[in-house]
Amino acid sequence: MLVAIILGIIQGLLEPIPVSSSGHIYIFKTLLEKKMTIDIDTSLFAIISNFGSLIAILIMFRKDIIKLIKSFFTYLKTKDNKYKSDFNYCMYIVIATIPAGIMGLIVSKLGIFDMLEENIKFLGVMLIITAIFLFIVRKFNGKKTSDTMNLKDAIIVGLFQVVALIPGISRSGATLIGGMFRDLKREEAFKFSFMLYIPISCATMILGVKDLLDSTITNTLLIYYIVGTIMAFIFTLLTVKWFSKIVKEGKLIYFSIYCAIVGTLVILFL
Repeated sequence: MLVAIILGIIQGLLEPIPVSSSGHIYIFKTLLEKKMTIDIDTSLFAIISNFGSLIAILIMFRKDIIKLIKSFFTYLKTKDNKYKSDFNYCMYIVIATIPAGIMGLIVSKLGIFDMLEENIKFLGVMLIITAIFLFIVRKFNGKKTSDTMNLKDAIIVGLFQVVALIPGISRSGATLIGGMFRDLKREEAFKFSFMLYIPISCATMILGVKDLLDSTITNTLLIYYIVGTIMAFIFTLLTVKWFSKIVKEGKLIYFSIYCAIVGTLVILFL
């Protein structure tokens, strides 16, 4: 139970920030295995506990989501230009999700990254690569808003999200970096990153339910997964607001330093 709580906290704390929550879950499992026997499937745990993070983010961005949905259908009905910007933004979310959705299915079916997911040294290298990109964009602050971003911006950010399929690469980090490279304002890149998280997370949950049904999970383990999901929900709520402030203040250098240190320690000692 303690392990489930710790892993749930890790998921909740690290899902919103650019340091790879799934990578950290495996790193901490590796550390904990030296002290005790762990029966928890970290890949399945990451998928299930992700549901807690999803609910938290839906709550945090509920006003934006409701506004976008209303504007989308109102524009379809009335063609009123007042709603066109929000309609386009919804379409950009869909378009940016497609590349990762297609590649995610291919990766899942072919098991392309199965061996890499449990290669602790590889995760360390990916954290260092994340650190390098975060360092590059640390002072970026573009001019584009949700009203002025375009189709090319959405496609590029979507391709950055594809890169996040690689184990150890943060999804939020990849999309945030992609948005900043495309000259989006920091807060706009932050918002678009989390808007993209919602459909991807929903798709992950659907696949996760299938994996859960196919697995031979015991009632005891199911309780652990539920507890981890609750912890992920609580700590995602706490982290999103804090991370939003960090992004607006242009302090991504903190995460760059963190990823560099953790990646180096993982390579040297695990």
